Amino acid sequence: MTDSINRLAHKFSKLPGVGAKTAMRYAYAVIGMSESEVDEFCTALRDVKHNVKFCAKCGNFTETDVCEICSKRSADTICVVTYPKDVVAMEKSHAYRGVYHVLHGTISPLEGRGADDIRVKELLARLDGVKEVILATNPDVEGEATAMYIAKLIKPLGIKVTRIAQGVSVGTELEYADEVTLSRALSLRTEI
Repeated sequence: MTDSINRLAHKFSKLPGVGAKTAMRYAYAVIGMSESEVDEFCTALRDVKHNVKFCAKCGNFTETDVCEICSKRSADTICVVTYPKDVVAMEKSHAYRGVYHVLHGTISPLEGRGADDIRVKELLARLDGVKEVILATNPDVEGEATAMYIAKLIKPLGIKVTRIAQGVSVGTELEYADEVTLSRALSLRTEI
C-alpha cells in the first residue's frame, strides 16, 4: 500500500460513519477517477468550505446571509431542531411550512455543554410576533432536557410551545419497539 493511498484513506476515515474499509474503497475510487473528476471533486470540497455559512436568522446552512426558508416563509411559527441535517429531514416530510431555528447542539452536563453553548439566546431574540414554537429535538436524554429547558423559558411569554409527537414509526413491528417508545406512543395516542 502506498503512502498516498494510506493518507487519503485516513482522511476519508475521519468522516462520520466511514470506517477503515469504506475509507479504503473511497481512496481506490479516487484513483479510478479521471484527472478532471478529481479536480471537480477538490473544487466541490473547497467551494463548500468557502461558501457555506450559517443563516443569520435561523442558523441553518446557506450560501447567502439569510437562507431561502427564512427569506420566503412566515416567521410566526418556529420549529426548533438540533442540527442543520434535521432541517433537511423535516423538509422531506413536506408537512411543515414555517421557519426553523437550529441550536447546533443540545444541553448535556455530562459533556460540559450548557444553554450558553447552544443557540438558545438567539432563539429568544426571534420570538417577537411568534405564535408557536415547535420543539423537534431528538427524543433522547439530551434532546428532552433541551426541549424542557426551552419550553420553561418560552411558556411564560404567552407563546404556544409544542413538542413533536414520538412513538412507534410506520412499518415497525411492536415486538421490536423499546419500552420507552411504546410508553410514549400510548401516552400520545389520538382519537380516531
